[in-house]
Amino acid sequence: MSETTLGLQQRLIGSRPQWWLGAMLFALHYALAWGIDDWPARAILLVHLGFFLMWQSARRGERILEWRQALLVVIVGLLFAGWNNWWLMAVWLAVLVALIGGNLLGSPQPRQRLAAMLAALYLLSLLLVWVVPHLFAGQDFDPALTLLVQYGLQLLPVAIIFIPVPQDRRVAPLAVDFVYSLMLFMLVMGLVLGSFVVKQVSQGDYPFALAQSLLGGALVLVTLSWLWNPHSGFMGIGHVMSRYLMSLGLPFERWVKGLADLAEREREPARFLAFALQDLCELPWMTGVTWRTPRGGGEVGARSQFHAEYSHFDLALTFHTKWPLSPALLLHLKLLTQMLGHFYEAKRREEVQRHNAYTQAIYETGARLTHDVKNLLQALRSLCAAAEAGGDDRPAALQLIQRQLPQITQRLSTTLEKLTASWPAATAQIDAGAWWESLKQRYARGDIAFAGPHAMAALKLPGELFDSVAENLLQNAFSKAQQHPGLRISVAFQPAAGGRLTICDSGKAIAQELAARLFAAPVPSRNGLGIGLYQAAKQAEQLGYRLTLAGNTDGHVCFELARAE
Repeated sequence: MSETTLGLQQRLIGSRPQWWLGAMLFALHYALAWGIDDWPARAILLVHLGFFLMWQSARRGERILEWRQALLVVIVGLLFAGWNNWWLMAVWLAVLVALIGGNLLGSPQPRQRLAAMLAALYLLSLLLVWVVPHLFAGQDFDPALTLLVQYGLQLLPVAIIFIPVPQDRRVAPLAVDFVYSLMLFMLVMGLVLGSFVVKQVSQGDYPFALAQSLLGGALVLVTLSWLWNPHSGFMGIGHVMSRYLMSLGLPFERWVKGLADLAEREREPARFLAFALQDLCELPWMTGVTWRTPRGGGEVGARSQFHAEYSHFDLALTFHTKWPLSPALLLHLKLLTQMLGHFYEAKRREEVQRHNAYTQAIYETGARLTHDVKNLLQALRSLCAAAEAGGDDRPAALQLIQRQLPQITQRLSTTLEKLTASWPAATAQIDAGAWWESLKQRYARGDIAFAGPHAMAALKLPGELFDSVAENLLQNAFSKAQQHPGLRISVAFQPAAGGRLTICDSGKAIAQELAARLFAAPVPSRNGLGIGLYQAAKQAEQLGYRLTLAGNTDGHVCFELARAE
């Protein structure tokens, strides 16, 4: 068969589904309205079955008929042809009402819903007025009722055929809701059987028995609607059913607990996702899962012809199942996709945070070592300046160089060791008096005033910390002095309480926004990385000290390093 012929057949079948519905009802009408005992009526029933298949194909989007469905059609056709009676017709009409009513509310077009309502009205009328009375032996029919059924009910299929239903290719084929169809079938069969039982027991008229059945069904529906919603401490049948459907086919609590445990054990996002989906494939109705992420994709289990696709954030999942999914399971899969998406996104954020922390550690280490080297370079420049300006006092300059060079060598060696050792490492303790004299000798300038006791008790200091803080603060003061000539700098040291170093200058106060971030994060700097005081404050905190801004007014800006209380 050529593609052109196949395309014409599909357009013919799918263009006007209400035509096939009307033709199906016409064939059913002429097979039942004049009796079902003769062979022509059975032949017309087979025609009705053919129109039914065409209507199903048009309604479901020209789907190909599978062999199991074809076998079912053959069985139904044999029943219509060989074992035809009014009970079989009653059941078949109830099935048709359930099929039509199962997708009545899901139809997006008002005219299509109108055609379905007319078809359901026709089937119910034919069932209750004509088919059910034939279930009773010796039932007499009024001639007016017979004429109404044989000729009056034909107007409904005619109206269905002539209803103009606009075609929209973008609208997906309608799917029958199994729960609604089953409930509708049970209601119709309950009405039929109720009328039959009341008629047989009471030996009265059929209209009276039908009225009693309708009244009983209405009372049952009213009672169920009253019990459906919560009231007076009762949670309601709807809540109970919803809770049952939420746990249908999936141990939800166990799945959530397993997912949370896996999230605590596994750090890598890709491995977490693979293990979580592997656990999901252990469900009895699941055959496999395929996933896609910006970093790649994967597959667990095997694929099947039944699948559902969901996505959340950057995670796209395709679930493959053994059989078509019910609305409750589709809701489960949507919830699972959202949970997996949230957990996977959290894992990705944790990975990004770890990477950022690693990068930040590298940056801070490099910046800290850069400041150490910068301070050492400044110390070497001071020694070179002292040696060049020694003049007649050259022996004293040489002695200063001899004392300072071993310390600079030791500090440079310590700086290089930081490249291979974790920070903060154990710092060497030096004598407070020796450190104070060394600091005064390194910064023997006319614009710096040193204030400290002449004699100190046996006090040990973390020399690296005090050197780093003093050199950072003095370098910042020297930079400020270049912009404001005449700036005065004072350095004071008190050996009490573990040592207290205070460095002040007579420059302008630091802006409040900058002062608030000075020791909490790197700050913008014109001639550096803006990380010197931040690193010094962190180092002081690690060693039990605290670096603070003791004064911040114009003409009095002071920094203080002291033991933390």
